[in-house]
Amino acid sequence: MQLDIDIEDWPAGEWEALAERVAETAQGVTEELANPRLTASLLFTNDAEVHTLNREWRDRDKPTNVLSFPMFARADLLALTIDGPPGMPPIMLGDLALAYETCAREALDKGISVEDHASHLIVHGLLHLAGYDHEISDEDADAMEALEIAILAKMGIADPYADRL
Repeated sequence: MQLDIDIEDWPAGEWEALAERVAETAQGVTEELANPRLTASLLFTNDAEVHTLNREWRDRDKPTNVLSFPMFARADLLALTIDGPPGMPPIMLGDLALAYETCAREALDKGISVEDHASHLIVHGLLHLAGYDHEISDEDADAMEALEIAILAKMGIADPYADRL
């Protein structure tokens, strides 16, 4: 999977390298993301932009930490062919948008770095693009969280759900 990364309204940092590392690690854990024909866009932006996107596309009039816009249902993604003749075009998996102010505030509240929290949010968004959904059932939420924890652990990032009761 390739990422098309656009960074707007985030402080100076190694955000592109971080996102690439997250995507590479996720591909090693979730086979459906390892298709080399897949591409996804990732926008590092501000709360105002995410608020607008959330209102327009999800009818939720507030900012949020990460938005994901998948292009495929999970079954269709799993049916995609990896192999094929040379020169096959890329396949757009979907779009992600990360809101800086919300991400930074949540990181502060959790007592973790913005980089670690952004990594978690990118993982979370990529899993949504891959068809995982924590809102369907407790079993689906548990499966998605287990993947998030596994991917982040491979990156040396602590379990983001460890403090839950």
